[in-house]
Amino acid sequence: MFHVPNNAQFIVAVGAANMDIVAQTHAKPSAGDSAPGRISTSPGGVARNVAENLARLGWSVRLLSAVGDDAHGRALLSCTQQAGVDVQRCWVWPTRNTATYVSLHGPDGELTAAVNDMGILEHITPAQLAVHTEDIHRAAALLLDCNLSADALASLFEVGAASPVFVDGVSAHKCTRILPWLSRVNTLKVNRAEAQALTGRSAHTPALADTAARALCALGVQRVVLSLGDGGVCWRDAQGHGGWAPALKTPMMNANGAGDALMAGLVHGVLHGHSLAQAVRFGSGCAALTLSSAQANHPNLSVPTVEHLLENTPTL
Repeated sequence: MFHVPNNAQFIVAVGAANMDIVAQTHAKPSAGDSAPGRISTSPGGVARNVAENLARLGWSVRLLSAVGDDAHGRALLSCTQQAGVDVQRCWVWPTRNTATYVSLHGPDGELTAAVNDMGILEHITPAQLAVHTEDIHRAAALLLDCNLSADALASLFEVGAASPVFVDGVSAHKCTRILPWLSRVNTLKVNRAEAQALTGRSAHTPALADTAARALCALGVQRVVLSLGDGGVCWRDAQGHGGWAPALKTPMMNANGAGDALMAGLVHGVLHGHSLAQAVRFGSGCAALTLSSAQANHPNLSVPTVEHLLENTPTL
């Protein structure tokens, strides 16, 4: 159980802040052809999304990320600050473009394809992160996403050893950057592809997902949460406890950001001393609420809203 010390009432989130450009077609898209639909632009980025969600859940959050000195960068910092996140420590670099994520979704909201331009994050160096060592040491928790370079992640694990570290795998390609540091991870949130990249084991059924989660615990991770999309969530901890939580039945407008909401709910639950099963259920409620939003962050996310949803929503 974690007890947040009185002098460390904040979480430090480090990773991506990017502008999301989301296209959703009215009918199933065809390769090589344009399709009528709707295009929207909104703040995104794994660490930024999790930070905003945590702020809406009542936490004080300090975001470490980088943006360009451009319209997207200024809009990102403004919107994130308005949502309650401290962005004073973010770097603004005039010679680089703000990160951008472009995704294509079908009429059911499911992701069809996506392209991310996160090159600016590769320029966050250990030396730059070292300036914020005191914040990292004093934090109640450290939230990292694997958009960061391997060197940046290594420096954060070394500096933040005293704080519980929560990690989002981000993608099958990028999650392998944390392989040397799995024994330092308090809670790891991955999807099927990321779990397979880290363990070499398929995770495409609940039984296989549980085997992959066990393998990650054997590699030193204290808590593993493996998202199966509409198949629910598999979870396991280093003490041998594990289980599966079904997805909640909720209308889906856009799948973008649901995983980040799940991660925010996990951080919230674990830091409050809840069991992993309870934290997974709360995180699933955060994800379900976010699925019903056109944006990556639901503007009405709060503890009472999530608890009400959990009490009144059936499972799939």
